[in-house]
Order: sequence, then structure tokens, then C-alpha cells
Amino acid sequence: MSSSESKSIRSDILALIGKSSADGGASPSSAVKDEMTALLNQYKASSDDVSDDDVLFQIGQTVYGYDVTTISKENKKKSSAVNVKIIDFDYMKAFMKDVFLSYGVPEDRAETCSEVLIEADRRGIDSHGLGRLKPIYCDRMDNGILFPDRPIDVLKETDTTALVDGNLGLGLYIGPYCMQMAIDKAKKHGVGFVAVKNSTHYGIAGYYATMASDAGCVGFTGTNARPSIAPTFGVEPMLGTNPLCFGIPSDEEFPFVIDCATSINQRGKIEKYAREGVDTPKGCVIDEDGIERTDTDGILKDMVLGKCALCPIGGAGVEMGGYKGYGWATVIETLCIAFQSGPWGEAVCGVDRATGKPVPMPLGHFFLAIDIEALCPLDTFKKNTGELLRALRNSKKAPTGPGRIWTAGEMEHDARCQRMGQGGMPVPEPLQKNMVALRETRPGLKDKYPVLPFEQES
Repeated sequence: MSSSESKSIRSDILALIGKSSADGGASPSSAVKDEMTALLNQYKASSDDVSDDDVLFQIGQTVYGYDVTTISKENKKKSSAVNVKIIDFDYMKAFMKDVFLSYGVPEDRAETCSEVLIEADRRGIDSHGLGRLKPIYCDRMDNGILFPDRPIDVLKETDTTALVDGNLGLGLYIGPYCMQMAIDKAKKHGVGFVAVKNSTHYGIAGYYATMASDAGCVGFTGTNARPSIAPTFGVEPMLGTNPLCFGIPSDEEFPFVIDCATSINQRGKIEKYAREGVDTPKGCVIDEDGIERTDTDGILKDMVLGKCALCPIGGAGVEMGGYKGYGWATVIETLCIAFQSGPWGEAVCGVDRATGKPVPMPLGHFFLAIDIEALCPLDTFKKNTGELLRALRNSKKAPTGPGRIWTAGEMEHDARCQRMGQGGMPVPEPLQKNMVALRETRPGLKDKYPVLPFEQES
């Protein structure tokens, strides 16, 4: 079968999921389950490019009782471990840049987009580097919900502030543009703040905080996202996993950079629990009946149906301070929609609930830079920061712990050093398949990359 037939079957599956979700969250009937099984079997047989890791099979398994038997978990794990290939960073960045160019992204912006992604891989944040290229950026451009060459419009500007419209272009170039604008304003006037509307996924927030710290500024950035977190004492997904991110210069080899979601964990972590066959820790997820769920497989099913929500940092309720994470998630959401009059909640869920088809996700961001030299000598600030961080790391260790204390940004620095020492980044088999799929489908890539590094005989 052809790739066009695969896309057609995939659309039918999404439409069936949409209809099921529109039935008030009721469990699918046996007829619907049978129809889903038939469609998934057709989809799996339609093309060699269809991966068993496709989220549709996960939804089919958890919601519709579909039996995935093509590759066992154990065999898949062994296969992935054997087929991991270390590939040079420069090669991977060039490949990603060429992919963006093939979509019509202008040269300078393609360079920026690929740099943001490869920086995530350099830092060991594999979830936001090459792993995002195809499913987040390419697939969304293919679906017409993200655009490769939209202009950036400055709607309003003062000496220290700006309001920007990204026009649903790539957040990977909108983000660097706006943080640089904030830094430039800070260098002239002490502080710069830029609010953004109609942007899209902008990669690791830590990239932008580090832009500021490298320029001798304190950086602060955030973005909203599709609804996942329930408010304290609530059960409905209302807020994104909205990351809170600061970058602060120090006199060490790396800055202090804290970049973390305002939920305890994300869906990917719960899927990991499922693969390991373990319960989800209590307090991470709450269902529509207000029950703190631990049954991992049931949680995954009910998250698809909208019957479960993630809990904020601190967990459900107030006993462990869940209201604090809820408050921080709300701060980020507010700063991403209030200046911008931007959408939130269901309006940025990315899916037409009636049909299951993808729709644009117009996200908001904000970027703040504070010039340190406006308040004190930069070297003094860096020394003061470094002394605090070293004191924290040198403080008494827990006898049951790993024997080391880290400060934010240090683990990413360690990962960078380790990966530079090994000659590049690990590329597991699923990402190799993504690279092959892009080479085979994007114009010009097959001629430029006739043999990828993992295809060469050892």
C-alpha cells in the first residue's frame, strides 16, 4: 500500500477517536472496538514506515483493547539498545537544517531552528531535540497547522517592552528573535520584556534563558501548552504543563538554568511506568471523581478520554503544597495569554474534538531580560552566584543518596561534556526511522544523504 493510503487510514482512525470522545466519555461499544481493531490492522499493514511506537497503537491498546503483537516490549527494548548509533552533532544539525530548508524555511531561520534543537541534544534533553523534529515540527507543517515562512510582526513597542505576533510560524525561530529583542532592550535600558502571541512549540525554554545569561543578563521565560493540569481541588485539565525557566550567570563553566514543568510529571513519564509495569505514584494524577489514581494502564486510558488530569507540583490537594504548583502554572498561563489576548485551554488542545483532526495550537510566550551591569559589576554578580552554588553542592550529603548534590544546569553541563567526549549524540532506532522517512519524502534529501551514518556497514 502507499503512504497516501496510510494517511487516509490514519484520518479514519482519528475521526473514530473523535466520535468516541464526543460520546460523553462513555466506554467504546464492542462494535466501535471491532471497527478500531480493523482500522489499526489496516494501518499497520499499509506501510513499512508505520511504527509500532505510533501513538495511535497506544490509544488503541489502552482505550479500545487493541492487541499489539508485532514486536514484544522485550524484543523492542533489545533492538533499540543494539541499534543505537552515536552521530556527530555537526552532522545532525546539518541534517535538521536541510529538513527545514526543504519545507521552505528561510536559510537564516533554518539555521536558528536546527541550533535550538541540537542544543537540546547536546544538553542530554533528548525529548526536545531530534526526537521532536518529525512528530512536532514536520508533521505539523505537513498537516497545515504550522507554517514555515510566516513573518514576525511587532504589534506594539516601547524602549523596554514589545508585543509580537508570530503568525503561527515556527516557535524555534520566533523564540530566539524575541529573547534577543528583550536582551537588546535590557542592554540599552536595564530591562527588556517581550510578550508573544500566535506562536508554536518553541523547544527547550532553557535555550532562551541561556541566551540571556550568556549576554550578562538574568533571563526568565515561559510558554503555555495544551491543557493537562487540573486546578487544586479540581479534576478537569485546564492548564498546560507550563514550564518555569530562569537563567542566571555564574563564575563557573555553566550558568544556573532551571527549566521545569509546573506539573509533577507528564504523560510520557506515565507511559514509562506502563512499560515498566509499575503503579503511578499517588498524587500525580487525579480523575473526574476526585480520586488520586495509581493504576497506570487505567490512567492512560482515561487521559485519552479526558477523564484524568495531571496534578501540579506538590500533588493533589494542599497537604504537600499542590496549590503552589497550581499557582505557578497559572502565573505562566496568565503571562502567556493576558498581554496577548491569547487562547488557552481547549482552544490550544491541537485537536478538533468532533473529528479528531489536528488544528493549529496558537501558543503564547514571554521573555524577560535584566541587565546585571545596570545594578552591579557583572563579575561581582557571577562570583556571588558561584559561591552560593558551590556552598549548596558542598553541603552535607544524605547518607542514602548518590553522594553528590547538583545545582540546576549542572546535569546538562555534565551531559554535554560526556557527549562531546563520545563524539556526538545517541540516535536510537525509532529516530533513525524518522530520519529515513524524512530523507525519502523531503525534496533534495535523498541526493544529499544517500547513506545515513547508521546505514553504513561497520
